[in-house]
Amino acid sequence: MKKSIGAVALALTALPLSALAGAKCEAHPKSEWIKEEDARAKLLAQGYKIRKFKVDGQCYEIYGWNKDGKKVEIYFDTKTLDIVKAEIEK
Repeated sequence: MKKSIGAVALALTALPLSALAGAKCEAHPKSEWIKEEDARAKLLAQGYKIRKFKVDGQCYEIYGWNKDGKKVEIYFDTKTLDIVKAEIEK
């Protein structure tokens, strides 16, 4: 049992910090947020293919592909849809 706990701890320390940390989006009143349906539609119009769209704290987060077909995980500001944090497959 001790070996498996140690292996898990070692594996977690090998992960990049960005894989463990979410984005820190500015907090806006919900009344100022772009509606989820509208945000999704705008992102689709920009060429994203969305596998999963969700609210993560004060951010909209998508998992999917960009217009170049690269896998992405992107956090967007809920009021402006500016990208706050992006992880793009190389």
